[in-house]
Amino acid sequence: MNARATFTSMETSTADDWAVIRAESAGFQRTLADRLLAHLKVLEGDYGGFPVDRLTHSLQTATRALRDGQDEEYVVCALFHDVGDTLGPYNHFDIAAAILKPFVSEANLWMVQHHGIFQGYYFFHHLGLDRDMRERFRGHEHFARTEAFCALYDNPAFDPKAETLPLSEFEPMVRRVFAKPVNSIYKPARAAA
Repeated sequence: MNARATFTSMETSTADDWAVIRAESAGFQRTLADRLLAHLKVLEGDYGGFPVDRLTHSLQTATRALRDGQDEEYVVCALFHDVGDTLGPYNHFDIAAAILKPFVSEANLWMVQHHGIFQGYYFFHHLGLDRDMRERFRGHEHFARTEAFCALYDNPAFDPKAETLPLSEFEPMVRRVFAKPVNSIYKPARAAA
Protein backbone atom coordinates (compact mmCIF):
# COMPACT_ATOMS: atom_id res chain seq x y z
CA MET A 1 0.00 0.00 0.00
CA ASN A 2 0.91 3.67 -0.01
CA ALA A 3 1.24 3.76 -3.80
CA ARG A 4 0.67 7.20 -5.25
CA ALA A 5 -0.61 8.64 -8.49
CA THR A 6 1.82 10.72 -10.52
CA PHE A 7 -0.27 13.69 -11.70
CA THR A 8 0.15 17.26 -10.47
CA SER A 9 -3.31 18.41 -11.53
CA MET A 10 -6.47 16.39 -11.95
CA GLU A 11 -6.80 17.34 -15.59
CA THR A 12 -3.53 15.52 -16.34
CA SER A 13 -4.51 12.40 -14.39
CA THR A 14 -4.82 9.08 -16.17
CA ALA A 15 -6.87 5.93 -15.75
CA ASP A 16 -3.74 4.31 -14.26
CA ASP A 17 -3.54 7.10 -11.66
CA TRP A 18 -7.16 6.51 -10.72
CA ALA A 19 -6.60 2.78 -10.46
CA VAL A 20 -3.92 3.53 -7.86
CA ILE A 21 -6.21 5.94 -6.03
CA ARG A 22 -9.13 3.51 -6.00
CA ALA A 23 -6.94 0.72 -4.64
CA GLU A 24 -5.49 2.94 -1.92
CA SER A 25 -8.86 4.47 -1.03
CA ALA A 26 -10.58 1.12 -0.57
CA GLY A 27 -8.80 0.40 2.71
CA PHE A 28 -9.49 3.87 4.03
CA GLN A 29 -13.17 3.59 3.10
CA ARG A 30 -13.39 0.25 4.93
CA THR A 31 -12.42 2.03 8.17
CA LEU A 32 -15.13 4.69 7.91
CA ALA A 33 -17.23 3.06 10.63
CA ASP A 34 -14.20 3.07 12.96
CA ARG A 35 -13.71 6.80 12.45
CA LEU A 36 -17.40 7.56 12.91
CA LEU A 37 -17.63 5.48 16.09
CA ALA A 38 -14.52 7.26 17.39
CA HIS A 39 -16.12 10.62 16.69
CA LEU A 40 -19.26 9.61 18.58
CA LYS A 41 -17.00 8.97 21.59
CA VAL A 42 -15.89 12.63 21.38
CA LEU A 43 -19.43 13.47 22.58
CA GLU A 44 -18.78 11.68 25.87
CA GLY A 45 -18.40 14.12 28.75
CA ASP A 46 -19.78 17.03 26.69
CA TYR A 47 -22.82 18.04 28.73
CA GLY A 48 -23.24 21.57 27.42
CA GLY A 49 -25.53 22.15 30.42
CA PHE A 50 -27.83 19.23 29.56
CA PRO A 51 -28.77 16.55 32.15
CA VAL A 52 -26.80 13.91 30.19
CA ASP A 53 -23.76 14.19 27.96
CA ARG A 54 -24.21 14.22 24.19
CA LEU A 55 -23.06 10.62 23.78
CA THR A 56 -25.59 9.41 26.34
CA HIS A 57 -28.30 11.42 24.57
CA SER A 58 -27.35 9.80 21.26
CA LEU A 59 -27.28 6.33 22.81
CA GLN A 60 -30.64 6.88 24.52
CA THR A 61 -32.20 8.09 21.28
CA ALA A 62 -30.93 4.99 19.45
CA THR A 63 -31.92 2.72 22.34
CA ARG A 64 -35.46 4.04 22.27
CA ALA A 65 -35.70 3.55 18.50
CA LEU A 66 -34.27 0.03 18.73
CA ARG A 67 -36.59 -0.98 21.57
CA ASP A 68 -39.53 0.40 19.58
CA GLY A 69 -38.72 -1.93 16.67
CA GLN A 70 -37.32 0.58 14.19
CA ASP A 71 -35.14 -0.88 11.44
CA GLU A 72 -31.36 -0.85 11.52
CA GLU A 73 -30.91 2.16 9.23
CA TYR A 74 -33.33 4.21 11.32
CA VAL A 75 -31.55 3.22 14.55
CA VAL A 76 -28.19 4.28 13.07
CA CYS A 77 -29.75 7.61 12.09
CA ALA A 78 -30.98 7.98 15.66
CA LEU A 79 -27.49 7.24 16.95
CA PHE A 80 -25.81 9.77 14.63
CA HIS A 81 -28.47 12.50 14.56
CA ASP A 82 -26.38 14.82 16.77
CA VAL A 83 -22.88 13.71 15.73
CA GLY A 84 -22.28 17.18 14.31
CA ASP A 85 -22.72 18.96 17.67
CA THR A 86 -19.00 19.40 18.29
CA LEU A 87 -18.12 20.59 14.79
CA GLY A 88 -21.23 22.56 13.92
CA PRO A 89 -23.08 23.79 16.98
CA TYR A 90 -25.22 26.08 14.79
CA ASN A 91 -26.03 23.45 12.14
CA HIS A 92 -25.30 20.07 13.67
CA PHE A 93 -28.20 18.52 11.75
CA ASP A 94 -26.59 19.49 8.41
CA ILE A 95 -23.36 17.75 9.39
CA ALA A 96 -25.16 14.60 10.53
CA ALA A 97 -27.17 14.56 7.31
CA ALA A 98 -24.07 15.03 5.17
CA ILE A 99 -22.39 12.07 6.85
CA LEU A 100 -25.46 9.85 6.53
CA LYS A 101 -26.56 10.92 3.02
CA PRO A 102 -24.70 8.28 0.97
CA PHE A 103 -25.94 5.46 3.20
CA VAL A 104 -29.59 6.07 4.06
CA SER A 105 -32.98 6.45 2.43
CA GLU A 106 -34.35 9.81 1.42
CA ALA A 107 -36.93 9.57 4.24
CA ASN A 108 -34.31 9.00 6.93
CA LEU A 109 -32.05 11.67 5.47
CA TRP A 110 -34.86 14.24 5.52
CA MET A 111 -35.68 13.27 9.09
CA VAL A 112 -32.09 13.83 10.29
CA GLN A 113 -31.67 16.99 8.18
CA HIS A 114 -34.78 18.58 9.69
CA HIS A 115 -34.84 17.20 13.23
CA GLY A 116 -33.29 20.39 14.63
CA ILE A 117 -36.30 22.46 13.59
CA PHE A 118 -38.77 19.76 14.66
CA GLN A 119 -37.06 19.29 18.03
CA GLY A 120 -37.35 23.05 18.48
CA TYR A 121 -41.06 22.57 19.12
CA TYR A 122 -40.13 21.44 22.63
CA PHE A 123 -37.88 24.36 23.58
CA PHE A 124 -37.65 27.21 21.02
CA HIS A 125 -40.20 29.27 22.93
CA HIS A 126 -37.78 29.37 25.89
CA LEU A 127 -35.21 31.02 23.63
CA GLY A 128 -37.53 33.58 22.07
CA LEU A 129 -37.83 31.53 18.88
CA ASP A 130 -40.92 30.25 17.12
CA ARG A 131 -41.64 26.77 18.46
CA ASP A 132 -43.90 26.17 15.46
CA MET A 133 -41.10 26.75 12.95
CA ARG A 134 -41.63 23.17 11.76
CA GLU A 135 -45.09 24.11 10.49
CA ARG A 136 -43.56 25.49 7.30
CA PHE A 137 -42.94 21.85 6.40
CA ARG A 138 -46.47 20.67 7.20
CA GLY A 139 -47.68 18.66 4.24
CA HIS A 140 -44.21 17.34 3.36
CA GLU A 141 -44.24 13.58 2.92
CA HIS A 142 -41.71 13.12 5.77
CA PHE A 143 -43.25 15.59 8.23
CA ALA A 144 -44.99 12.93 10.34
CA ARG A 145 -41.87 10.71 10.39
CA THR A 146 -39.69 13.56 11.65
CA GLU A 147 -42.31 14.72 14.14
CA ALA A 148 -42.52 11.16 15.53
CA PHE A 149 -38.72 10.81 15.67
CA CYS A 150 -38.48 13.87 17.87
CA ALA A 151 -41.52 13.04 20.01
CA LEU A 152 -40.68 9.39 20.64
CA TYR A 153 -36.89 9.23 20.59
CA ASP A 154 -35.02 12.56 20.52
CA ASN A 155 -37.10 14.68 22.91
CA PRO A 156 -37.27 12.22 25.84
CA ALA A 157 -33.61 11.09 25.58
CA PHE A 158 -32.19 13.32 28.32
CA ASP A 159 -32.98 11.13 31.31
CA PRO A 160 -29.97 10.08 33.41
CA LYS A 161 -31.98 7.06 34.63
CA ALA A 162 -33.29 5.89 31.24
CA GLU A 163 -32.11 2.70 29.59
CA THR A 164 -28.96 3.50 27.65
CA LEU A 165 -27.43 0.66 25.69
CA PRO A 166 -23.64 0.85 25.25
CA LEU A 167 -22.11 1.92 21.95
CA SER A 168 -20.90 -1.65 21.44
CA GLU A 169 -24.55 -2.73 21.07
CA PHE A 170 -24.88 -0.53 17.97
CA GLU A 171 -21.45 -1.13 16.47
CA PRO A 172 -22.42 -4.07 14.22
CA MET A 173 -25.32 -2.16 12.67
CA VAL A 174 -23.14 0.94 12.22
CA ARG A 175 -20.62 -1.20 10.35
CA ARG A 176 -23.33 -2.68 8.11
CA VAL A 177 -25.01 0.63 7.28
CA PHE A 178 -21.76 2.49 6.55
CA ALA A 179 -20.37 -0.38 4.46
CA LYS A 180 -22.85 0.06 1.61
CA PRO A 181 -23.35 3.48 0.04
CA VAL A 182 -26.68 3.69 -1.75
CA ASN A 183 -26.51 7.30 -2.92
CA SER A 184 -23.20 8.77 -4.04
CA ILE A 185 -21.81 10.42 -7.15
CA TYR A 186 -18.81 8.11 -6.69
CA LYS A 187 -20.91 4.97 -6.97
CA PRO A 188 -20.75 3.88 -10.62
CA ALA A 189 -24.04 3.89 -12.45
CA ARG A 190 -25.37 0.55 -13.59
CA ALA A 191 -25.12 -0.11 -17.29
CA ALA A 192 -28.41 0.07 -19.14
CA ALA A 193 -29.92 -3.35 -19.73
